Amino acid sequence: MNSKHTETKAIRTQIERTQFQEHSNPIYLTSSYIFEDAEDMQASFADEKERNIYSRYSNPNTSEFIEKICEMEGAERGYAFASGMSAVFSTFAALLNSNDHIVSCQSIFGSTQSLFNNILPKWNISTSYFKIDEIEKIEKLIKPNTKIIYAESPTNPAVDILDLKIIGDIAKKHNIIFIVDNCFATPYLQQPIKFGADLVIHSATKLIDGQGRVLGGVTVGKEELVEKVYLFSRNTGPALSPFNAWILSKSIETLPVRIEKHCDNALKIATFLESHEKVQLVKYPFLKSHPQHQLAKQQMKFGGNIVAFEVKGGIDAGRNFINSIKLLSLSANLGDTRSIVTHPASTTHSKLAEEARLETGITAGLIRISVGLEHTEDIINDLNQALNNA
Repeated sequence: MNSKHTETKAIRTQIERTQFQEHSNPIYLTSSYIFEDAEDMQASFADEKERNIYSRYSNPNTSEFIEKICEMEGAERGYAFASGMSAVFSTFAALLNSNDHIVSCQSIFGSTQSLFNNILPKWNISTSYFKIDEIEKIEKLIKPNTKIIYAESPTNPAVDILDLKIIGDIAKKHNIIFIVDNCFATPYLQQPIKFGADLVIHSATKLIDGQGRVLGGVTVGKEELVEKVYLFSRNTGPALSPFNAWILSKSIETLPVRIEKHCDNALKIATFLESHEKVQLVKYPFLKSHPQHQLAKQQMKFGGNIVAFEVKGGIDAGRNFINSIKLLSLSANLGDTRSIVTHPASTTHSKLAEEARLETGITAGLIRISVGLEHTEDIINDLNQALNNA
């Protein structure tokens, strides 16, 4: 595509129209595709990238969704999954062998950390962790069998920022695959491939869908790596459904305008919280008080929609705050049009030991807000009355 603007790529990336010349891509709810004759069937299986054979392998809707993410991320190829975690698991399972080693940031999504700590060790795959302020220790953690360096930025749920360029340079120096979970930033705010990432993973369930309707995940990046992910996934079956792909592909068309409003709201909410007497800590990448504020502005277009803060008074005050919420939703999801309040220690990261939670900045009173698209005055009024009750 000639256009360099993300907004246009999000809208104008489309697979070839059918004979009906539809303006918007239809839903292809079919499990398989037919062939003209034996020769066509043989040729299709010999060069399956060029046509659809079976919807577990590819489908026009999933292909369009993947192509849009690739265009926005600057990736060569991708594969779409039934959920964000199926994208994470399948990507690691496709690229790792028994006795391989991962170096990962400690501040990652709870389910991903459970995968590293409890599931991959079944196949003798081990993980060493570095803290967000210990990037210089990454090289000390690298072993001869280290295959992947993994990171999220911004992190979940404490919205810390990692220097992707430094990590990318380390990975390149040691010939290690660098994978970034870009879920919080989306392809509109940040493109990790520019900083040296080999693969980028998204839980499309979150901001890419943006309305809490469907599950989905996607991995994009270098052709030779995605080929391994594709071959693993076409045989193990974690493929995204055509209907969900259609929803997500349409959602991408409004992603830039939605994200800008999310970010504008989030900055206003973070500023309000920072001035509230009942709040002792606020973290939002585009607040000047954020420890990695300048780095965030270098890597991201805006600050995202996630605000983390801590209520004075510890876990009891935090519980009172959550129980006093009236307008905002109490949910473990994020990236919805509706603002969502989550208590990570008891929900998204509850399976982690207390020591592990504290090491990643998840205190007992930490609250995560996924700021939605409601009017900011209404969000602030609800937060204010809940804080006063806390």
